[in-house]
Amino acid sequence: MRKKIMIVLSLCCAASFFLSACNLGLQEPTEPIVLEETEPNTPVVEDSISEVQDEPATEAVQHEMIPGELPAEWSGFAGDQDSSISADENRAPGGDRFTFGRYERPFNAIEMNVYHPYIDIQTSAIYLDDTWIYGVIGVKDDDSGNPLSGKYGFEIDLDMDGDGDWLVLAIQPSVTEWTTNGVQVWFDENDDVGGSVKLNADDGSAAGNGYETMVFGEGQGDDPDLAWVRIDPDDPYVVHIAVKHSLIGGQSAFMAGMWAGNELLDPATFDINDRFTHEQAGSSLKEFEFFYPIKSVYELDNACRMAIGFQPRGSEPGLCPLPPGAEPEYDEPTGCPAEYLVCFNFGNQTVCYCTQP
Repeated sequence: MRKKIMIVLSLCCAASFFLSACNLGLQEPTEPIVLEETEPNTPVVEDSISEVQDEPATEAVQHEMIPGELPAEWSGFAGDQDSSISADENRAPGGDRFTFGRYERPFNAIEMNVYHPYIDIQTSAIYLDDTWIYGVIGVKDDDSGNPLSGKYGFEIDLDMDGDGDWLVLAIQPSVTEWTTNGVQVWFDENDDVGGSVKLNADDGSAAGNGYETMVFGEGQGDDPDLAWVRIDPDDPYVVHIAVKHSLIGGQSAFMAGMWAGNELLDPATFDINDRFTHEQAGSSLKEFEFFYPIKSVYELDNACRMAIGFQPRGSEPGLCPLPPGAEPEYDEPTGCPAEYLVCFNFGNQTVCYCTQP
């Protein structure tokens, strides 16, 4: 009988302890936790993890139409400065005119002592066929074999008035097969890209939201085959971006301008020279002593706009024609036929290329 009384007293004490613990703020488990017996050193896996693993994987996008090889002839071609030739002097050789929407800034900010060849555009081109618009961007070949870790894209200006309508963007392309990974298509639905003075810098900061409507993102959208990217199978420093011609209703005449950059190549920031003052942005040209070096606008490059499907008048915003009467400064490539000699004016510098296949 005494043993039974002691057991009852012990249970009462235990109950009293737990009640005291509750009064101290400690929580009793709402329901018992039962651990199943396991083999020694075998971890216990909660049921919730197993349930997640048993869920079916998301179905991959099914593609029906994939771009092919580029057409034999380009519809537009543009060259650009090679900043590697003056990179050791912490400057660009030319072509950087912030006020007019021209950027030659493949450098880090302030010191300008880090040159990024993977965003230094050398050549750009547009190819067309019945289905696709191909944008081709060639960056500096530095023989490093480093990946193209930037953003690459092109604007389409349907009205040829300086404000872009569409932006096709590819982020960190890495394979030589066509893929939609990292590809985005943006539209300026409220027509505020360019601000009040198209392409050129506005006075003060713009209140617009740039390319605000994404109609395609990595295969997601009304048309999962709308836009693609690959690295040229024959040249690791050339990016191919393809978008369906139906995006612009099959329109045959437009202007196109190529871009390469890092974080500042953001659809929401267009036009970039409306977001920053010249003092904030800086300059990569030492000739502009008041603005040099580059500051808030860095690691960015673009090329002049190409006239596609029409004969330009020469006054189109962003177009870089050879000025009338100008003598090109170049060493003519040996044996280059005149019809394959293409010249572009970049400020006070004329660059010519032989485009013979």
